[in-house]
Amino acid sequence: MRAEHAAEQDAHGTQDGAVAEAAAPAVAEEAAPAVAEEAAPPVDVPVDRQLEAILMIADQPQSLVALAAAVGEPVPVVRQAVDRLVADFDGVDGTVRRGFELREVGGGWRFYVRAELDAVVEQFVEAERPARLSQAALETLAVVAYKQPITRSQIAAIRAVNVDGVVRTLVARGLIEESFTDAETGAINYVTSGLLLQQLGINSLDELPLISPLLEDGADGFGQTEGIPDGRV
Repeated sequence: MRAEHAAEQDAHGTQDGAVAEAAAPAVAEEAAPAVAEEAAPPVDVPVDRQLEAILMIADQPQSLVALAAAVGEPVPVVRQAVDRLVADFDGVDGTVRRGFELREVGGGWRFYVRAELDAVVEQFVEAERPARLSQAALETLAVVAYKQPITRSQIAAIRAVNVDGVVRTLVARGLIEESFTDAETGAINYVTSGLLLQQLGINSLDELPLISPLLEDGADGFGQTEGIPDGRV
């Protein structure tokens, strides 16, 4: 009886194993498409729009080969798409002529401002570009940074020149600002602003370099402020 029972179990085990082996390929076939779809989702965006997006952020001319590799299309297809974009931006076939053009330069393609609009763009860039501070303004800004809060008369005493105009410039630029007015003298005390920290790339004035090693005698004009080493505040 035991031998018959064991033989019956072996038969069932063999049958179950055969069923599992037969079912395995079917399960694998059902799972494979889902994995493939998740790993490489199809791109439904037209190739023209894909190229337009890539060229919009490219800071160097892109060759047809590089563009074809980026969008996964053959070079001839990309060439045709680029030609369509050039015609579109140039206003061919009734489209609006854009203020920029897609131009081939140095063996690659990149967006450029149209030549007739160079003057407009140059004017905008010059207006947005902050003018450099003069040497006098830089020296005054350094005095305020290391000796603040400080009044105009105190700045003038250190620099030995009139600083009214320079202080107004620094206030207009947002690099220094009024802190408080002295109750006895009525003099306005100035301090540096948060904008200066951003421009210098520091979090606080404690990160300013020590001034003493840069001076001939280590103190002239920037005497140590009480409680603050090297006059740094």
